[in-house]
Amino acid sequence: MPPLALLLIVGLCVVVKKGPPMSLSRNTLLIVQTGTPPDEIASDHGDLPSWFAHLLAPWRNKISVARVFAGETLPAPDNATVAVITGSWDMVTERLPWSEMTAAWIREAMAIEMPLFGVCYGHQLMAHALGGEVDYHPAGREAGSKTISLSESGRGDRLLADHPAPFSAHLTHMQTVTRLPPGATVLASSQHDPHQIVRYGAHAVSTQFHPEITPAIARSLIAYRQAALRNEGIDPDKLSLEVEESPVASAILTRFVAGYLPPDRETA
Repeated sequence: MPPLALLLIVGLCVVVKKGPPMSLSRNTLLIVQTGTPPDEIASDHGDLPSWFAHLLAPWRNKISVARVFAGETLPAPDNATVAVITGSWDMVTERLPWSEMTAAWIREAMAIEMPLFGVCYGHQLMAHALGGEVDYHPAGREAGSKTISLSESGRGDRLLADHPAPFSAHLTHMQTVTRLPPGATVLASSQHDPHQIVRYGAHAVSTQFHPEITPAIARSLIAYRQAALRNEGIDPDKLSLEVEESPVASAILTRFVAGYLPPDRETA
């Protein structure tokens, strides 16, 4: 691919700038599922893979799922696969056996430069796996639609270089990356959390926010946690009213996948 190329994927205009060339030779989109929603959420919105499949619809036929939280085995890392590591209702600091095994798998995947994208728990697990630290955020929970601002490194990163900044994203987390792994670069932050987007290498990125969450899911999550939010001094009704569409945040994940996987062929 030449240094500057224009890709049109699912209505998203992508300018691929400086950085190692990406290849569209992969053929599998692996969803590494690290948790499942409470029944009250799943009954209305389905399980996590469906949230990602909705956003990543152009690659739906290439999606496979490994439910690592339920004991399913991950396939060996390979260069034909792009992996997305999901959020969870568990905590990275619990060091659950399946989570630590997934952390070891992340290190193996990084060693062969397999494309990896982590979301929320996946973001924290990548940082933990690669030598960073994760703990409860000293300022408590971050939830709802929040403003994300790019760093200088983010404004120059090929994944984000022509993104509007700042932009809105959906968040729901209590733990955070408290120390970055060696060599990691912060690409974006929020007022609450300095590590909203992190790059670990040429083909590995993670976000504390949720590209896959829609406003409807965000409001359901707020309603589900309303008692806890009130106990923490957060008004869930105000939080719900402030939820907004987050197309830029969602486009970061679709752009990442589009850099490695061709979309499914249309059928007549």
